[in-house]
Amino acid sequence: MGTPALSGVPFLLRLMKKRPFLMASMTIGAIFLFFLLAVLITGMVTGRSVVVSVGNKIGILEVRGMIVDAQQLIEQISEFRKSRTIKAVVLRIDSPGGGVAPSQEIHAELKRLAEEKPLVVSMGSIAASGGYYLAVAGERIFANPGTITGSIGVIMSLPDYQGLMGKIGVRTEVVKSGQFKDIGSSTRDLSDADRQLLQEMIDNVHAQFVRAISEGRNLPVERLQPFVDGRIFTGEQAQAAGLVDELGTLSDAVEYAAKVSGLGADPVRFYPQSKDVNYLERWLQGVAGRYLGVSLPPQISGGLQYLWNGY
Repeated sequence: MGTPALSGVPFLLRLMKKRPFLMASMTIGAIFLFFLLAVLITGMVTGRSVVVSVGNKIGILEVRGMIVDAQQLIEQISEFRKSRTIKAVVLRIDSPGGGVAPSQEIHAELKRLAEEKPLVVSMGSIAASGGYYLAVAGERIFANPGTITGSIGVIMSLPDYQGLMGKIGVRTEVVKSGQFKDIGSSTRDLSDADRQLLQEMIDNVHAQFVRAISEGRNLPVERLQPFVDGRIFTGEQAQAAGLVDELGTLSDAVEYAAKVSGLGADPVRFYPQSKDVNYLERWLQGVAGRYLGVSLPPQISGGLQYLWNGY
């Protein structure tokens, strides 16, 4: 009497010998189903489908939170620019800005993209300072009526620890090669010469910001002067000032991008693959938000910033 568990083995062996093509097809099909199942499970775990779509589509780039590091977004922009199936790109911004250098690097890459494909901007809750700097690379800007935008300016914050250090009896002696080598030190007051030098530098970077807006929005610098003193606007106010084009949602921006790129109604939206999740950081953010009612900001380097501090 044969063992039931092995009764099917001779049959499979005979089938492999008689129908090798059929067996190969079944094996390939099983492997395909396994990987398809793995992709679907990954999508459910991450909360976003990672199934690769075919055909022409609208690429969606997202800028969320402070602009600290440009590298990942630049890579995504470059991939969308080179892709033959991405016919237009919508840049979704929810950011108060961030560092000057990363904002400028991303802006430069967005301009390269806009030279080859339609680039449409959708503003979420906030697209201020460096967030607005990125927006002006697009050919058309959509904002919600209540979006916070503007804050066109530059800021540098220098901490002063002299009072605290005096209380605990700590002093700092500095030996320097030139008058300005320790400019911005947290252990001494700014001199008049220090303040003038820093102000000239900030004014120069601010002028770079204004020139970028002038070029991106096709507005004379003189026309922009009333709006570039750091003030913030709602989406409605920004539209009246000529800083945005239309009031509308992300869907409106996608619809416009599909129209100008020749795609039909309800185009496929394609999101770049998410970066690796830092689960400890996500847990800390969740605890801070739930029990303390605060949001932990990302690490951001010092120096010049296109940043709205009200975030």
